[in-house]
Amino acid sequence: MTVSLGAPLESFEGVVLALGLGLLIGIERGWSRRDDPDGSRVAGIRTFGLLGFAGGIAGRLADGSQVLSGIIVIATAAALVTGYARHARASGNFSATSTIAGLVTLAVGLCAGLGEMTLAAISAALMTVLLSSRRQLHGWLSGLNESEVQAIARFAVISLAVLPLLPDADFGPFGAWNPRHIWMVVVLVSGLSFAGYMAGKLLGPSRGILATAAAGAVVSSTAVTVALSSRIRHGEGQEAVLVAGIAIASAVMFLRVLILTALLAPFALPSLGLLVAPAAMTGVVCAVWLIWRSRAAPGTVSSGLGVRNPFDLWPALFLAALVAVLSLAARWLLAEIGEAGLAIALAISGMVDVDSAIITMGSLPDNALPGTTAGLILAAPVMLNTLVKTGVAIVTAGGRNGWRAATPLLLSLAAGLAGAPFLFWHP
Repeated sequence: MTVSLGAPLESFEGVVLALGLGLLIGIERGWSRRDDPDGSRVAGIRTFGLLGFAGGIAGRLADGSQVLSGIIVIATAAALVTGYARHARASGNFSATSTIAGLVTLAVGLCAGLGEMTLAAISAALMTVLLSSRRQLHGWLSGLNESEVQAIARFAVISLAVLPLLPDADFGPFGAWNPRHIWMVVVLVSGLSFAGYMAGKLLGPSRGILATAAAGAVVSSTAVTVALSSRIRHGEGQEAVLVAGIAIASAVMFLRVLILTALLAPFALPSLGLLVAPAAMTGVVCAVWLIWRSRAAPGTVSSGLGVRNPFDLWPALFLAALVAVLSLAARWLLAEIGEAGLAIALAISGMVDVDSAIITMGSLPDNALPGTTAGLILAAPVMLNTLVKTGVAIVTAGGRNGWRAATPLLLSLAAGLAGAPFLFWHP
């Protein structure tokens, strides 16, 4: 491809971006090696900028002359590797980080020159963050023990090896079971369990638990409930804080429901809010009271993290089995009832996925249902989902611990149901 002097400026955007991204990476590399003597560095900010620039030019020329483009890439990479090899022999420093960073910078510039500017920008940003986190990553690595390394390996197996191999198709009676979707529950619960463990190490047991509960509930409050209930059963952490985490996860779920309804089905929001808002407030109050109790109790010391098993697979398998059973029950009931009632269909599906009920309601034609009726219909899966989490907490935590873990959920459920009579006076 021949580039004329009259070509529009937009045709050079990729090359300019490649230069900028190279300079970005070069800033980090230059700063990290700022104490090295002058002349001892193979590549600094200017060299990394030129690496990105060379990649951008090669990508820009690729359409018209792949041979010339390839020569530029190979020659630049060869010069970089040769320079680092000579430096390593002379200095005795065989670290390959800067060499690989230079090659990736060349690739980033090539992507930008080929027009993949979003990919190039994201890659450069991620690489800069990774390179600048050397001290933090080394500190984190030195603090791992054997049990934690094994937990990381197990999670990699179930998420990166097993999950992609499972078919993404419906099997079994009524096509109720999708192996990949069901195993995703295992990945989610296991990941949240381990994330909570590691957050406890970084932030302290209490703050780590609460942060993980709030963040994880955005994805699945049920998974958070299983993970925290399992820790209550094994005595891994202060019970009041763990129960507070369950309460926070439930409150976040209620708030997420209100936000999604406001965006997708606003006509149902006023009546649904009369039921869900009290439940959310109850969850928040329970969490605040439990946190205060855990700090105010005399002689209470926040227990450390149990390193016995930071990656417990059994609670995840239990929830996956529950999802499979509920999915089959939902399909069977829907097959028997047919289209007899939208409320029944949404309530059944919402037992395992509240969001699906809201999405279905939002897809209905305008004025298909009165606002009060729509709010009641959406409240059914929300309350049933809370009831399912209550049972999960009782079974997973076990005995009296299970009932204490389920108390915030029961109180939230009662508060939500208490608002039902007011719907009949809602305009």
